[in-house]
Amino acid sequence: MDALIQLDGVRKEFEVRRRAGLLRRERRTVRAVDGLSFEVARGEMVGYIGPNGAGKSTTIKMLTGILVPSGGRLSVAGVDPSRERTRLARRIGVVFGQRTTLWWDLPLRDSYELVRRIYRIARDRYTANLEACVELLDLAALLDVPVRQLSLGQRMRADIAAALLHDPEVLYLDEPTIGLDVVSKAKVREFLRQVNTERATTVLLTTHDLTDIEQLCRRVMVIDHGRLVYDGGLDGLHAVGESERTLVVDFERELPPVNIGGARAVRTEGPRQWLAFPAAASAAPLVAELAARYPLVDLSIREPAIEDVIARMYGGRDEASRLPG
Repeated sequence: MDALIQLDGVRKEFEVRRRAGLLRRERRTVRAVDGLSFEVARGEMVGYIGPNGAGKSTTIKMLTGILVPSGGRLSVAGVDPSRERTRLARRIGVVFGQRTTLWWDLPLRDSYELVRRIYRIARDRYTANLEACVELLDLAALLDVPVRQLSLGQRMRADIAAALLHDPEVLYLDEPTIGLDVVSKAKVREFLRQVNTERATTVLLTTHDLTDIEQLCRRVMVIDHGRLVYDGGLDGLHAVGESERTLVVDFERELPPVNIGGARAVRTEGPRQWLAFPAAASAAPLVAELAARYPLVDLSIREPAIEDVIARMYGGRDEASRLPG
């Protein structure tokens, strides 16, 4: 395996001060990342998930060189991020969900031109990349709009384009579909899929939207309390966590609780019922059996939250040991 990202026993510790009296404060050391080891092959698109405070953002910041590990070894494209941060910057792209890399008061077009100059991108290469990003992310109408006037969803698409103008080998994405409507989410997912397929860009994706993971990633890693607690396929994650999806069904009339096809009614409200079924199972047979037996008005599927999956897998741990990110 041609590993582009490698971590071996990586730790990150922070010193936390807490008030222990009127005039006294006590110090303690908290591990945000605790002995993390994994590899990501060139061209892989991997979901990196976990509850808030699990250590996801801390990991990304170490991989980009923003933070220096307290212990262990890591490399990205053969480079030690914290020691050669400038050299690495030309080979990676980063999108942090709520933090833009664009210039707030400049039109989007000017921000992109500054990105070109910072990375010293050849004009023909820059033009080709910009045209592709503008078309696939639907940015044409936004190029002359100041960044501060963009909605969150528009800015997210703009930030993704900015991160790819210099053809990075590795792309780190933190909640790339946050604030997007259904149509925009579909465009971003298709764009990322195309970038990964055509350019062999390695993508590490953190998100709370399981649909992002299902549609983009064959492999998912789960981090909790700074430790890697799962590494494999999404179906395996659901099986380990015994998570459930919910089918919300509106019948034509009020019915007794329906238990059918491996699903069970967990809530009823007039003609509406909430049926829980294993997340790893297909919903199609269940829907078909319901439609054959009962008159339906409407139905929808609700995915399990990442936090719920993790809570089922590793519930009961000490919440006090978590740090943000």
